[in-house]
Amino acid sequence: MSEEQLKAFLEAVKADAGLQEKLKAAKDADAVVTIAKAAGFVISAEELKKSQAKISDEELEGVAGGTCWCTNAAPGWSW
Repeated sequence: MSEEQLKAFLEAVKADAGLQEKLKAAKDADAVVTIAKAAGFVISAEELKKSQAKISDEELEGVAGGTCWCTNAAPGWSW
């Protein structure tokens, strides 16, 4: 996964309420990867976990429509 793919996915999620709802229901990184792949983005669970510490709380709130879809926001999300 490239950082560009992750950023593009986050931008797509910001604009798509359906993706936001799917992410809110995601129970782990593998579920997020599946959602991203279905939306046309190539990311991996391992790289997603590594990238999580780089994503700001503001980005998380924007992606999830003001609600973080994970149990612990950056650094190091935990499902």
